[in-house]
Amino acid sequence: MNWQTLVQSLFGDAHTIERKGDVLSGTAQLPGQQGQILAVVGTTDHAPIGVETALAQAKVILDTVQKHPGRAILLLVDTQGQRLRHRDELLCINRYMAHMGCCVDLARRSGHRVIALVYDQALSGGFITSGLMADTCHALPEAEIRVMRLPAMSRVTKISEDVLEALSLSNPVFAPGVENYVAMGGIASLWRGDLQSGLLAALADGNITDQRAVLGAERGGRKLSNAVTQRVLAA
Repeated sequence: MNWQTLVQSLFGDAHTIERKGDVLSGTAQLPGQQGQILAVVGTTDHAPIGVETALAQAKVILDTVQKHPGRAILLLVDTQGQRLRHRDELLCINRYMAHMGCCVDLARRSGHRVIALVYDQALSGGFITSGLMADTCHALPEAEIRVMRLPAMSRVTKISEDVLEALSLSNPVFAPGVENYVAMGGIASLWRGDLQSGLLAALADGNITDQRAVLGAERGGRKLSNAVTQRVLAA
């Protein structure tokens, strides 16, 4: 789904969301919520997250925290991960992406409800520093999600790609795909049909604690994470 169709499905014409380069930003008004205004920021066209893209998104979030205390923020995620250019690496792209993630965290700690929606593609660090930093991250059923491709995972773990391929058939941790991220708890829910209802339900959920490990255990995608976490906390 392209971003214009998505925004129309979520807000109709009640928004000021615009595209500048690969970055989306603006505000939107929700129906039946006493005119509640949301801040919206995200990317499109499988945007690679470079220095400028990370700073542009961070600026929208910081402006919202400064000028509109408590305003909910919707992150629209469509990224192929960090931009693989010599220039960005020399400028320490990891620091810029970390800055963006810290801005999302600041918004959450400052009382802003932050909801993320993967509407197309979410890969690697671009997903980690946006969608996975939100209070809850949701997705469309047709979205493509993976943090690391199997060939790259093989190089990092020193496990052969054939073994990882076999593991991915039965273990969601090794497998790409939106359903596997639902099973692991990284994606709270899939929004089908009426997308506006999905957004309203996400905003109405008052639980802002990190439920990913709990959901992963309940759904069978991450069976040990929550148990180990609880043992550490009890130690």
